[in-house]
Amino acid sequence: MSAKKFLTAAACGIALASSAALAGDTVTAEGLVMTAKWDKTFPQESGVAHSKVAFTNRFGITIAADLYKPENASGHLKAVAVSGPFGAVKEQASGLYAQELAKRGFLTIAFDPSFTGESGGVPRRVASPDINTEDFQAAADYLINRDDVDPEAVGIIGICGFGGLALNALALDTRIKAAVVSTMYDMHRVSANGYFDKQDSEEARHALKKQLNTQRTADFKQGTYARAGGVVDPLPADAPQFVKDYYAYYKTPRGYHARSGNSTDGWNTTSALSFINTPILEYAPEIRQSVLMIHGEKAHSLYFGKTAFEKLTSGKFAANKEFAVIPGASHTDLYDNKAKIPFDRIEQFLHDNLK
Repeated sequence: MSAKKFLTAAACGIALASSAALAGDTVTAEGLVMTAKWDKTFPQESGVAHSKVAFTNRFGITIAADLYKPENASGHLKAVAVSGPFGAVKEQASGLYAQELAKRGFLTIAFDPSFTGESGGVPRRVASPDINTEDFQAAADYLINRDDVDPEAVGIIGICGFGGLALNALALDTRIKAAVVSTMYDMHRVSANGYFDKQDSEEARHALKKQLNTQRTADFKQGTYARAGGVVDPLPADAPQFVKDYYAYYKTPRGYHARSGNSTDGWNTTSALSFINTPILEYAPEIRQSVLMIHGEKAHSLYFGKTAFEKLTSGKFAANKEFAVIPGASHTDLYDNKAKIPFDRIEQFLHDNLK
């Protein structure tokens, strides 16, 4: 199949998938058709106005977002853009964070990264350290230019794999005044070294790159992109505890969403390629803005947070960096467990630093 036919087939595939998924009332913004009904994995709160918005990033991809704003708010508000976890959609954890902060007086958006959820981009379910960093910057573009936002008071929140990407955006974008990083992954490190760095060798990386590039050849030949699969289902009895935790969130009514790759068939198999040789935390020591990192004491991913915090505090800008370890919390507790997510501390941090 030619490259032109390959791309056409992919585009047609997503168009058909989108048509099939749309049910009930819809809303159109910037050429995207999005559902207008409340389809989140968390209840809608009173006192918060919700609407659908869209904006385009510098790669020409239109990003879908849910906007949350305190009802009866006036003037220029402090604003926050939220995304993650990696492989999730805005109807899951990021939306919960966004709505909770809107209850506390912020204007917030939770957005679907490029190629996922209701956002644009073909082929579907591709992740990119460059494009996904740009997604945060495009969200800042959008918020800064709203009439109801204080352009000098815009921050970001990254959850799970989008925590590392949020730090990458912060290292690049001086307009973003602060970031909260929750239960983070370093997607470069886990892609290049495997979990807990168990495949950290040239031989292991070569084998992985060979496997993924063989899949690229097959994808081109078939005219489709093989999916890696979401969270394993059925759950093996001997699965590690963190996999059981992922299952309990993504595969049950607690957090399941039909547009979420983690809940369904996952990323394109070859998505990991671009992360393998892209160290996204290279310039973390040069981040001048304030950062609040949050991690669970029992999270399997805590080692990512510890290393990232060491980088953040290794230079002359260490004084405004904070690391909160939540007693007894697992990785996924910080997705939706409002008794463990330290929203009071997040609120105070954002008020203190978005100015």
